[in-house]
Order: sequence, then C-alpha cells, then structure tokens
Amino acid sequence: MQGAPQRARARGHTRRRLAVAGAGAVLALVPALTAASAASPPSGPAPGGGRTTTVQLLAVNDLHGNLDAVEGPAGAVYRDGPGGEPERVQAGGVPRLATLLDRARGTAKGAASLTVGGGDMIGGSPLLSAAYHDEPTVEALETVGLDVSSVGNHEFDEGPRELARMDKGGCHPKDGCADPQRPYDGADFPYLAANVLPRTDTGKSGAGKAESAKADPRKAPGAKSPSRRAEARKARKPILPPYWIKKLPSGERIGFIGLTTKDTPSAVSASMTRDLVFEDEVRTIDRYADELDRKGVKAVVALVHEGAEPPGKTYDADCDKDGPASGLNGRIKGIAAKASPKVDLFVTGHSHEAYVCTVEDPAGNPRLVTQAASFGRTFTDLRFDLDRSTGELVRSSASARNHIVPLDTPRQRKTDRIVEKWRQRSAELADKPVGHISDDIPGRGSDRPETPLGDLITDTQAEATRAEGAQLALLNWGGMRSDLVYRTSGKEGDGVVTYGEAFRVQPFDNPLVTMTLTGKQLIEVLRQQFSGANAGYPQVLQLSDALRFDADMSREGADRLLADTVRVDGKPVDPSGSYRVTVNDFLAEGGNGFTVFKEGTHRESTTTDLAAFTDYLKTRSSAAKPIAPPKADRITWH
Repeated sequence: MQGAPQRARARGHTRRRLAVAGAGAVLALVPALTAASAASPPSGPAPGGGRTTTVQLLAVNDLHGNLDAVEGPAGAVYRDGPGGEPERVQAGGVPRLATLLDRARGTAKGAASLTVGGGDMIGGSPLLSAAYHDEPTVEALETVGLDVSSVGNHEFDEGPRELARMDKGGCHPKDGCADPQRPYDGADFPYLAANVLPRTDTGKSGAGKAESAKADPRKAPGAKSPSRRAEARKARKPILPPYWIKKLPSGERIGFIGLTTKDTPSAVSASMTRDLVFEDEVRTIDRYADELDRKGVKAVVALVHEGAEPPGKTYDADCDKDGPASGLNGRIKGIAAKASPKVDLFVTGHSHEAYVCTVEDPAGNPRLVTQAASFGRTFTDLRFDLDRSTGELVRSSASARNHIVPLDTPRQRKTDRIVEKWRQRSAELADKPVGHISDDIPGRGSDRPETPLGDLITDTQAEATRAEGAQLALLNWGGMRSDLVYRTSGKEGDGVVTYGEAFRVQPFDNPLVTMTLTGKQLIEVLRQQFSGANAGYPQVLQLSDALRFDADMSREGADRLLADTVRVDGKPVDPSGSYRVTVNDFLAEGGNGFTVFKEGTHRESTTTDLAAFTDYLKTRSSAAKPIAPPKADRITWH
C-alpha cells in the first residue's frame, strides 16, 4: 500500500440521538521527585531563591463515555516490544484508570494533586453510557476525582441545551429522569468553554438568550462609534465559565483556561451548533491569560481540545528528538507557539494520540504540550513546582509522562460499582444478539485508510436505502467508533454480534440522507478527501461496493484523486450524469469539510445508520453463515 496516507485523524464525528427510555501496574515509572515530607507540600529552592510547592496534574482526554475498555485494535496502545518493534497492548476501563490514578497520587506524597480533562469526555459513547445520555460517565468521572474539564466538540453532540443540563443537572427533556428516585444533579466539576459564545445574529442560543449589541449613547456627537460586531463581542459571555482558579492549601493559585477547537461546527452536526460561535483559540487564550494575570494568578494551564499527530506509533515516542516538537504535526503546535507566554502548560485532546512535547512560546521559552490517548487507554502525569513568593510556575521543573492502563490492573471498587450499576440497567438491550461474523472486522483501530468495517457499514447503508434509489454510500472515518471483534465479550459466544457491540460501532443513530449528485459533484466530493479543510489531514471516506477509485499520495491536494479512475458499478463516472448517494446527515450538512454534499438535491431520509447496520446483520448473517471481513480493496493506492 505504498503512498497510502496515515490513519485518518479522529475528528469530525456525528451526534448521538438514541436513548433507552427508562432504561497490573503502570508500565512506565513516574519521573523521580525531589524527596519531600508527606506531612506538608514539598518545597525547595526556586530560581529566584524562594521556596516552591510541588503540584501534580493527572490528565485524561477523549474518554467518549467508554467506561469499559474498548475491544480490538481501537482499544490498544503500542509500546516498544522486546525486539524493538511496536507491541500491541489492550488497555482501558474507567475502574482500572481510577486505580492507577490513585496509585499515581500516592507517588506524589505531599504534592497538591489535581485531575483534569481535555474534552470529549462524553459523546460518541457506547450504549452503557449513551442509553442514559452520558449521566453514567459523569457519575464515574466524579468518583474518579475529576476536578475540571474543557469542553470538546462531542460535548455538543446533542446541542448546547443538553450540555447545560449535563453541567447543571435536571432530567432529560424527552426521556425524563434516568432514575426518578434520584434526578440527575449535574457535574460536580466545572466544564469550561472559553471560546464558545452565543451567536447574536439569531437572537438566541441553545444555552440562553444572546445579549444585543448597542452603541453607547453617551458618545459625543461626531465621535467614532465602535462597530456593532465589536460591541457584540464585548457584551457576550461564553456559555460556560472560561476559566477556573484553584487555590492550593499552601496559598498558591493555578488558573485553568478551557476551550474547544474552533473547528467544532465542522466536527458535529451543523444543527447542534448553529446558535453558537467558536472563536479563535489563540485570541481566546490571550484574553483570559491577561484576565487571570490581572487577578494575580501567575500560574496558568490551558486545557485545549485541539491536537496533533505524534512522530511514531508507540505511546511514548520522542517528539522532541530533533528539536522542540520536531515530531509533532498538527494545529495545537501552532496554537501553543503563538499563545500568550503567560500560559505555562498545554493539556490537549481531539486527535486521540499520546504525546509529551516541548513547544517554545512567543518569548522563546519552552513549555510542555501533552495529550493522553483516547478511550481511557492512557493518562498523563505532569509535575511542576510553584514559586511560593511569586506564585509563578517554574517551567524548568515541569515534567510529564504518559502511562498505559493495562487490562491486568485491578478495578477500583467504588468506580466499578457505579459502572456495574448502569450495566445492569442496560444489559437486556445491550446483550441481545443481532448478527454473526467469522473473524475480527477492523474499523476504527485499522491502520489503513479504507477499512473492512467501513466497507461493511457503507454496504449496509446502501442496502437500506435502495428504495430511495441509492447506488452507493459514503461514510466519514469518525462515523465508525470501534471494531467488530470475533471473541466473545460476555456470554453470547464467539462470533456473535450483540446490539451493544453494534451500537459501539454506530452510536449516533444518525439519519441517513439519500441525495442526487451529478457526476462532477461526486468527483469533487472525492477530491475534498485530500483538499481544502482536509489538505493537511486527508479524510478518506469509507465507500460501498459500487464505487472504486485510485489515489496517489505522492501528489498534492485534490490531485491525489486520480479522477479518471472513478467508477460506479464498473463504469466511468459521467460528469453530467446523476447518481443517488447515501450519507449520514453529518456529511449531508457538509461536515468534515465535505461541503459539496450540501449541494445534493432530491433528498430523502427514511432510516438511520444504526438501524441499517443492525438490520443488515440480522438478515444477512447467521451462525451457519457469518459475515466475513470485506477485503477493503475498493481504493487502489499508488
């Protein structure tokens, strides 16, 4: 597969709709700390001669409601094996994560320890949590000890009103209380959304009314009035707090600024964010770093749901090998290089990768940029000192390391009880068999851009929409959330696919939209995999059996698609012809930069991606005739 792109970046997903009514040891040593008394915060000399307090930050990101470990390649982490080759380690599970966080806190005796989230803690979740609109995940995170989290794009899967409910509490407006005897009381940790504002031109937002912008009547005649946009920007406030200040027992304060990627509108269904504005990350960070500075908070950490790709496959690959962040490739690198020097550390998310990198700030001073892998497979342990006399973070003291959460880790009992409580409530639906497979069918965990599971899903979608005239179907990478694994996950037996396993693959229950595209538009859609918003990170669409094309990754941008090779049902595409194409409504609204889909005409929607998937498994497979993994050979790479 020479010239094929790396695995598509894990961004640009879709929204969840379904709800069930009523229904070892750490594998890497923590960096050594200066010996200190457990009875009081450790102290030592600061560069200026003062005393210091040691702080530990434990960071997790992109959990996506995965209270259990994710099976198959999507739930694996790679480390260096005995022969130097990457070795796969299955990892995850929040009760195991809780155990290792407790152990990590124990190694930081006397230090102040805080646990932080980098966004996407909920959303795109398996049935265990999604059945109850992620209330189980919030309860588990509270038990684990999460202190604060930024929002991510997936916190907007059900829109800003639902995010406000997750933050403040209350019963779901349609499905009611998950537990009538104990209504949901909201998260006991603050969610931060510094760059998410209500849109003023609609006069409303999902979280409350927008404030109107008015010119100042006290301005003298002839004086230049500020623009309406500037006034509106000044009047508006984020839909959730922009930052959180933690005062340590020793008196020092740390400010946490939390924000999500400005690209959130293209990473969730457009209808969920139409009343919101997602502002530039750097300008937002600068604004609130200055505000914290005016309040006397000199140690600042940015929790930013934006990420990058690290240099290697292993979870602890050295991204500073050839210089600061030399191996880091992605938007967070530029954000960290441009944002205010008043910010000392960046804890990030969104790309689902593990890295610890050093990026120089605009003043030329180094600062750490970290991310843990997604789904609770790893966590980051950061340590640093605060100068007691100035309150500043001593950057030269900062260190960080990612740690795997292996499956042989004991489960923390308190967190495990919570997970099992919710499992029992959803078990009847989750354990119901819906189909059979003959072997593992890799999807999210595949290291190839076209995946066997992607082929299967798009075939199910094309089949489910034949009555609407569908000739082919296309799926964004983020629309599949895991793999289908042959080995039994419970009592169902090897090769049996349960509803819970199918839901883990397709958790959003998105409407499928069948539309008409011209041949020219279809080719342009395929070009957009490699151009425009996807030029830096190709977003290779999964494709049903009727479609074939070649791509050459040695070329640049849209030219990577070899347009004359595109065929539908074995015939070259006619630019002036018409083709019926099925996609989920996220793509239909132009998600992930596939704007041409918005031009599609004669739209029909009669089913959802999850229904199409489960119906196909039920009707096309049996114990005697299980579904075999597709070959994933519909794209030819040059």
